[in-house]
Amino acid sequence: MSCVFCAILEGRAEASVVYEDDRCLALLDLAPVTPGHLLIIPKAHAIGLADLPPTTGAHLFTVGQRLAGVLKADDSARTGINFLLADGKDAGQTVFHVHLHVIPRQANDGFGFRFPPNYPSRPTREVLNEHALRLRAQLKLW
Repeated sequence: MSCVFCAILEGRAEASVVYEDDRCLALLDLAPVTPGHLLIIPKAHAIGLADLPPTTGAHLFTVGQRLAGVLKADDSARTGINFLLADGKDAGQTVFHVHLHVIPRQANDGFGFRFPPNYPSRPTREVLNEHALRLRAQLKLW
């Protein structure tokens, strides 16, 4: 294991830990988007979502939901929370150990999402139905 999160989990790197249990660790991000930006990481190394057991993924979101409430209670100006999990390089993943970002939000904090120029593309119902059919076929393999 050579990722930064593995180093933290192995005690070879420091972290500002907010929460820990037998399956995950929640810590403050070193480069926060907004104050209080948390990362929730599984203790078992998993590069991407395909490597993560579904029960662990569910646990990360459960812990994230609880910590989101704590973040909002800590500062009344925080009126929103974004969860972000980048899975793969093209999705923006830069540390290849699954991690869930919990980002506290407030009005005019400067953070946001940028949609592509052609958004919304509004495909036809036929195109949407064909895509849904392909995805349902893949679910049968799962």
